[in-house]
Amino acid sequence: MHSRTNITVRYAETDQMGIVHHSIYPVWYEVGRSDYIKMFDTSYSEMEKSGIMTPLRNLTCHFKLPARYDDKLIVRTWCTAMTASRIEFSYTVKRIENDGSETELGYGSTEHGFVDSKTFRPCNVKKRLPELYEKITNNIKHF
Repeated sequence: MHSRTNITVRYAETDQMGIVHHSIYPVWYEVGRSDYIKMFDTSYSEMEKSGIMTPLRNLTCHFKLPARYDDKLIVRTWCTAMTASRIEFSYTVKRIENDGSETELGYGSTEHGFVDSKTFRPCNVKKRLPELYEKITNNIKHF
C-alpha cells in the first residue's frame, strides 16, 4: 500500500534556473509521509499527543530529471521497513504529463526513530501504539 500526494510546483520552490531546488524534495517527502500515516486513521499530531515523535535518522535523494514551476507532480510514499524503534519510507516523485503519463524525476528514502516526546529516548512503538504498528507492518511494501 502506498499514498499518492499531488503537488503543483510553486514559484518559491524553484531556483534562478527555474528548476526545483534540491532542498524541496525532503519537504515533499514529509507531505507524502503525513498522507501515508493518515491512511491508517491517525496523524503525526495524534502520535505526538500520545507521546511519540519520529526524528529523522537518514535521508537519501536521487535526482534524474528536473521539476519546473507549475509542473503537476505525484509523490508516492510507502513503508519499506519497520521495527519497534524505527521506520523507513521510500518515495518516488513523478511529473504528470499532459497525456496523463508519468515521468520519474527522482526517488529517495528516509529513516526515522521512535522516541518519547518528553525524554527523547528511544521507545517501543509496538507497545505504545500496537494497533498502528500492526497496521503498518501488515502493509510494508518491498521491491
